[in-house]
Amino acid sequence: MLRTTKTGRMAGRDVTRVGFGAMQLAELPGRPAVDRETAIDVVRTAVELGVNHIDTAGFYGPGTANEVIREALTPYGDDLVLVSKVGAVHNGEGRVLAQRPAQLRAQVEDNLRGLGVDQVGVVNIRSVQHGRTGAFTVPDDQIVDLDDQLAELVALRDEGKIGAIGLSSVDADQLRRALPAGIVCVQNFYNLLHRADHPVLELCRENGIAWVPFFPLGSATPGSRNVLAEPAVLDVAARLGATPAQVGLAWLLAHDPSTLLIPGTASVGHLRENVASVLVELDDPAMAVLDGLAPAIAAG
Repeated sequence: MLRTTKTGRMAGRDVTRVGFGAMQLAELPGRPAVDRETAIDVVRTAVELGVNHIDTAGFYGPGTANEVIREALTPYGDDLVLVSKVGAVHNGEGRVLAQRPAQLRAQVEDNLRGLGVDQVGVVNIRSVQHGRTGAFTVPDDQIVDLDDQLAELVALRDEGKIGAIGLSSVDADQLRRALPAGIVCVQNFYNLLHRADHPVLELCRENGIAWVPFFPLGSATPGSRNVLAEPAVLDVAARLGATPAQVGLAWLLAHDPSTLLIPGTASVGHLRENVASVLVELDDPAMAVLDGLAPAIAAG
């Protein structure tokens, strides 16, 4: 059985470069929740394969992903790093923003209960500053100063309820502003075909911050290009004897050493495929072709 051995650093810990994102274990728009036993099997298999970086959120479900992780993995291993995010809640009909400091604190407490832990290893603030709203409409009472949000998470860190602070959906100016708080990771939309946030990646590299791109294959974002359908990716995969998904993930790993991946899936087969992407060696011709899909920023 393949056990992933390639590691990177996050929050002072060694974590597998291919982790696991739990979002797909919860109910998603247009799709019912995954069968509970299947979801538990996926999470347990991830850990059996050596994965020790699991990304979740209390608003996945609501609470479903955290409940599955707790049921599948408690008692937790000492090397497991659980990462969650705050900034939104699930109101029973869908996700809505919850950006105010008191709301962030309440979400951390909800994650602690849902996961059954005394401390969440890393908590990311899902920002909606500078128009990075995704699918959210931002009411006036949810326009909150980033410094106020960071102050609340610093207080939670000082209390021992979270181990470290990260950010999600931020630009380079926001990250620079947040650096004094001790940011350990950034989660932004980034992949082989969508590299607009390359300046944020560069800033992470310069400051020893883990870069954790979400939607690493692009297909889950409306209007985005699908890495799995890109002809150049299909050609490289066929030549190397890999799957298109493995090529897309392997490019991210090769592109920058600060990159950690959290591809999500509700399938054990796809999970094994994702973890095996660490074994895919992209040769120089492959990297030249794939880098060239966004030539203006490929070299950083």
